[in-house]
Amino acid sequence: MPASKAKNLSSLFRSAVKSAAATSKPKSSADDASLKFFVSSIDNSSCSTSTSQTTPYKQRPAKSLSKTSVPETFSDLAIESLNIAPLLSPGRQTKYLSKEISSILCGTSTSEEVSSDSIEDNDDEHIESVLGMPWFSSLSHSNISLRRKELSRDRKQKWIFKSTQIHRFDRLVNLCGQKLGTDATIRVFGKLGRETGVKEFNALVALCIEKARETLDEDVWLQEITKAYKLLMLMRERGNSNSLPRVAYYEMLLWIRVNNEVKIKELCDLIVTNDEGDNTNFKEHYLLALFESDRKKELLLLLEIVDITKFSSLDNLTNIFRSLGRLSLESFAEKFIRELKGCDIGAESISNFIYSYATSVPNLAVDDIISKFKHLHVELEVVPSSAAYEKLIGYCCNSLKAHVALDIVDQMFEAGLTVSIETFHSILCACEESCDYNLVHRIYSTICHNNLKPNNETIRAMIALRVKMKDFEGAYRMIKDLDNMKLVPTAGMYNAIMAGYFREKNIHAGLRVLKEMEDATVKPDSQTFTYLIGNCVHEEDIVKYYEEMKRSAVQITKHIFMALINAYAACGQFEKAKQVVLDKGVPVKSLNELKSVLASALASHGRISEALEVSEEIKEAECKLEPRAIICLIGHLQTEGQLSRLLQLLEDLKDSDQWIDGCCRVISYCVQFKHLSSAVDLLKQLVDNFCDDEVATEVIFDEVSVVYFFSNSLVSMATMKQVFSKIAESERADVQFGLKLLQAIKEQLDVSPSRKSLDFLLSACASAKDLQSSLLIWKEYQIAGLPYNVLSYLRMYQALLASGDHTSATKMLNKMPRDDPHVCCVIKACKATYIKPASPTGKKKETYIEPEKKATYIEPASPTGKKKETYIEPASPTGKKKKKKKKKKVKEKEKEEKETAGK
Repeated sequence: MPASKAKNLSSLFRSAVKSAAATSKPKSSADDASLKFFVSSIDNSSCSTSTSQTTPYKQRPAKSLSKTSVPETFSDLAIESLNIAPLLSPGRQTKYLSKEISSILCGTSTSEEVSSDSIEDNDDEHIESVLGMPWFSSLSHSNISLRRKELSRDRKQKWIFKSTQIHRFDRLVNLCGQKLGTDATIRVFGKLGRETGVKEFNALVALCIEKARETLDEDVWLQEITKAYKLLMLMRERGNSNSLPRVAYYEMLLWIRVNNEVKIKELCDLIVTNDEGDNTNFKEHYLLALFESDRKKELLLLLEIVDITKFSSLDNLTNIFRSLGRLSLESFAEKFIRELKGCDIGAESISNFIYSYATSVPNLAVDDIISKFKHLHVELEVVPSSAAYEKLIGYCCNSLKAHVALDIVDQMFEAGLTVSIETFHSILCACEESCDYNLVHRIYSTICHNNLKPNNETIRAMIALRVKMKDFEGAYRMIKDLDNMKLVPTAGMYNAIMAGYFREKNIHAGLRVLKEMEDATVKPDSQTFTYLIGNCVHEEDIVKYYEEMKRSAVQITKHIFMALINAYAACGQFEKAKQVVLDKGVPVKSLNELKSVLASALASHGRISEALEVSEEIKEAECKLEPRAIICLIGHLQTEGQLSRLLQLLEDLKDSDQWIDGCCRVISYCVQFKHLSSAVDLLKQLVDNFCDDEVATEVIFDEVSVVYFFSNSLVSMATMKQVFSKIAESERADVQFGLKLLQAIKEQLDVSPSRKSLDFLLSACASAKDLQSSLLIWKEYQIAGLPYNVLSYLRMYQALLASGDHTSATKMLNKMPRDDPHVCCVIKACKATYIKPASPTGKKKETYIEPEKKATYIEPASPTGKKKETYIEPASPTGKKKKKKKKKKVKEKEKEEKETAGK
């Protein structure tokens, strides 16, 4: 950063500090001079407001903002930013600005080209009437009703602001600030006769700060901070004296961002000074910026002398305790809490500070965080508050530790604290997300035991969990217990049961729920009909429920239309599914989403070409295909020659998680059709997404290995039994492609293969009976630094047997333990698969018999009870089997019979 600019900005902040400390009246002349001098030093080309509007303005050469070129009025600045100065005379610029603002407020388009003839004189009165329209009418009581209606109609034709429409006004201020700039926006609202209050100023300051955060240009950053400074000074002039110190926070962030150690030290020295007054607020914000930037070196020096009790904002204190936890500065956290206990800050706030610290300490498990939370309360003699406990429960729920959250609830009841029913809602949501459905029994028991009154949502959530457990009887019992709780059943409770039956494909039971609702005089809602229509298997049923819904005066939501699309597609009525999106009742804002559902439904039922046509229609309408529809299309475009289309669909996915899902599917396609370079490119992109997460990177390559071996289906193999059952089912794998992919991952991505990926590749060699490739992969374990384990030996043993190298297989077998029954089971399965039994012709195939081991055949027991043993020798080297040795008594008996026959 140029030294002059740094000095000018710094002087602005210093003058603000002096002004704040001296008097509440601003020194307009000095400050304005400093501000103008600073603005004049910034190149106009860096201004984000003026350089991001139109292309012609960008093409003009940049001019520096000297004192003569700085726009004298806010209107001039707005006119310049809108690129109409060359087109209009100075006298007509203000009129055009008014017309432009009117069009913005009315929501009409302003994208047309501007010419000097476009502003007619007969529009002047219209513009003045719009901008001059009073905010409050001065009507007499005699005709106030009539005039109010007329004024309402006039305002609806143009534009209107109501004080209750907070979000709409915020959007309006934001839009004006982006289109015209902050200065012009303030002048606009002044022209409209509305005082610019704290809400408007805050919206404009937030806009400046957002632009400053987004930009990488140092000059733009400085200019936006200067604008924020001007706005905050203006707020100070109008009586908001607490706003100016916020600029100090951004000043410190600026110097930290540009690594200006000199300025950082200067501000740290300012914190050390003992000045009182408004200067304390500046110190607070400087220190807050240091905390959020994790400047541990400066903080260790300042925390020894800072007076935490003089901080004015509880939010700032909360942020500071979070930073102390993030930096593991527990000693300072304890020091500050002891100091705050002497103030009138309140025990509940102090308990919340302890929670903020404990939950911010890095690399702590949930149980350790709870332990630290309790320890600090005991150590510092602070009673935990209900609010802090409930925040801790919320933290456990966000971590999907529902059982731990319930333990905290029990501790709260034991301590005599109250627990809101909304807290149980968070726990119920965590139970559903973590699949801990059985905890619903404990939750229900806790609510009843402590005499809490659940509401309808509590009961609905507990019924839903029982249904997820397939405990339909328990769900119905909860509905029967509603009388004791003085509650009445709702459609949402029955909908939860109906949805469970439909998930189980028990259509009859799902329809029976509708009859039970009628018996209980519970009217079905739109969600009920969504389930009914979505699970229809015949077209006449779809029509029946749709007509019944209309007779019941149930609102037709977008989910009803989605159910109609999916139901018609499931019945094979694809043309009627297409007609749904053409219905007049379809909300315009939901049309794109419904077309996306149509594309998914068509693709899911094999109508790929029609699904692609719908997706093209969406793009032609300058809309975006919904992510779920994109994932569905990618999953069903599994025919050769679709790679370019798949890559285009992948580009349309913006969400990180959805992109990863789609990317893995496209990689699956590339592996299936042997697109090696594309597969490697996509893997590179995945690695870039997880450049700081080694575990995630390893999981990705494990998935790729599974995809490769098991014919491109993302299968998770949990046990060895599943692995070998899939080996028998899978087709012959292209081992050479797998080796090329492995080599590309090593060389181009600089990633070592994981154990699981090598395991699957070794299994692929067994399936292909490829001895040489299995020996290469066996060496890869050593290269990757992965020691051989039982599973490695088993897979190599199988590969050797499959390729016919029985001698090496025997040696491998001797290295494996025999005390594990699962290992013995796998060995037995391998022998049964690769060592063939006798042929049907009667000739026995040669069977491999391990050396130094002899088989003993046990004949059935003789009448005397003794078993006769017949010794069978191993096969001779010539392949001929030796004859059995006969007993001596048998020979003698045969000799006697021959002699008798001769006589």
